[in-house]
Amino acid sequence: MFRRGVVLFAAAMLLSSCVSDQAGTDYASVAQKVGPPKAGQSRIVVLQEKRNGLSMALCACDMKLDGEALGKVIVGTYAYADRPAGKHQLVATELLFPGESRHDFVTAPGRTYYFVIRSSERHDAVSGGALMGGLVGLAAASVITAGSQNTGPAELYGLDEPTARTTLAGLQLAQ
Repeated sequence: MFRRGVVLFAAAMLLSSCVSDQAGTDYASVAQKVGPPKAGQSRIVVLQEKRNGLSMALCACDMKLDGEALGKVIVGTYAYADRPAGKHQLVATELLFPGESRHDFVTAPGRTYYFVIRSSERHDAVSGGALMGGLVGLAAASVITAGSQNTGPAELYGLDEPTARTTLAGLQLAQ
């Protein structure tokens, strides 16, 4: 019982962040401030929706775009970067999680590309194993799921612009 309490406390601490007024960090304000991507550039936006109900299916993902840090995208936040049009790779990792998620894609100049992060099946299995069995459960679930097609903590899905803008309306810029 004590172990379960410690795991829940640690999860709460990882998911909490400093409280601030976050004025002007919603996507509409940021996009208006920075304008569209410059000539020859494309914009890549990575977001994680707000939590639905009591679901624990969430990921505190450290995101990299083409090997450069993009930011830690947690529930209710987004990160973005402008890059030259062409081939790109998003990589999602999570502290103490074995493996990484990769997504390769190609961009065209002047366009914005939106990706939503959702926890992977492996992430959910390993987190559940840790919650139910502590370190032994974590280790067992990690070994059992090591052969998964996606060995990382997240699934990255492309979003169309109307859906992305609606979802982004309630999110804040990742720190």
